[in-house]
Amino acid sequence: MPSARQLMTQPVLTVRSDDTIHNAIERMLGNGVSGLPVVGADGALVGMLTEGDLLRRTEIGTDKVRPHWLAFLVGPGKLADEYTHAHSQTVADVMSSHVIHAPPTASLESLASLMQAKHVKRIAIVENDRLIGVVGRTDLLRAISKAFAATAGQSSPDSEIKARLWSELNGTEWAPCKTITIGVAAGVVTLGGIIMDGRERQALCAAAAGIPGVKSVRDHMTWVDMTTGTVIDEGGDVAARNKEAS
Repeated sequence: MPSARQLMTQPVLTVRSDDTIHNAIERMLGNGVSGLPVVGADGALVGMLTEGDLLRRTEIGTDKVRPHWLAFLVGPGKLADEYTHAHSQTVADVMSSHVIHAPPTASLESLASLMQAKHVKRIAIVENDRLIGVVGRTDLLRAISKAFAATAGQSSPDSEIKARLWSELNGTEWAPCKTITIGVAAGVVTLGGIIMDGRERQALCAAAAGIPGVKSVRDHMTWVDMTTGTVIDEGGDVAARNKEAS
């Protein structure tokens, strides 16, 4: 799997911390980006300016106006900080100084987890305290697209498809490997046997369809309530769950 170094966008579009908010916004709009890494005069990464940092601005009347009683509880320090954010013309006063970053050796899994955990759209890639690239959600989408393209139209022997599918399922904690059957003929996977949760059906079909060389998936599995032995749902026909080769 590629690392951040192979995936990152470079050179990085940045803005100086002493630049104006107007210039930063013009750069964001002109380049179709929703955020910019902020660097100091020496080129070191010092912050990140995003659309979220610019939601509360006096220019468009969205700066916070608190009731007097709440302003008293919030305190003058917090109010002053909010005023600076809404009125300052300098990037350094508005940017987020805490930057989510990762090394160039970071895996895609770790980058995706970091984006989810921190609720961010992009991660700065830093090496020796210097900004060398940025990985955004779009970069992850490109990686997914390349993975699809690499396996599109690929063919594999039936025995290999079956072995890879069993290996995939045996590596999970949810697959009912002891109660299902797998058949493969001319690239068509037939899933049979018993499942004990309806959600397993979709996951098993997805697992089969994701194996390179699979042309379609036939679902002949039966969902049974193991406490009563009642058949809840039988597998659909081919057309309902097929993944036809592109």
